[in-house]
Amino acid sequence: MKRILGFAGSNSSKSINSQLVRNILDRFSTDFETTQIDIRDFELPFYGEDLEKEQGIPQRAKDFANEIEKRDALIIAINEHNGSLSAVFKNLIDWVSRHHRGFLTGKKIILVAASPGGSGAASAMAYAKTAFGIFGGEVVATISFPNFYDNFENGEIINTQLEEEVQSKINTFAQQI
Repeated sequence: MKRILGFAGSNSSKSINSQLVRNILDRFSTDFETTQIDIRDFELPFYGEDLEKEQGIPQRAKDFANEIEKRDALIIAINEHNGSLSAVFKNLIDWVSRHHRGFLTGKKIILVAASPGGSGAASAMAYAKTAFGIFGGEVVATISFPNFYDNFENGEIINTQLEEEVQSKINTFAQQI
């Protein structure tokens, strides 16, 4: 059985990206084991070389890396802050990559980005796609989800075109893992 981990790069308790991850994970058949985690459970001090030298790699960074290591594939939803990843998510990646540079090696990834506006977090998506490759991950599909509040309601995608695109990419992803 293939194992899929899903999470959003947001520390908001009302994260639209977390909602979209849940929707996507729920679509996989029972041939897959799916798990969603909340990065708020892995809160870390801001990365700095001096801090790392003084205190080492925090256990929560190691725990997060372990969650990834246990899975075959990932659904990662990123949120965009000022055209980039959120500071909390970037910080988590910084710590984890110091623990194990290739922490995404061998992982197939669907990269998702929901936004309340029309851009679908395109800038952050482009950055993440490049960065995740540096750490060994293979982004096999991207889903840009613009105008979230107009297209998502009660846990469901209500825009037919977006729904078809999401399901098509999930089907392709499931075949690749």
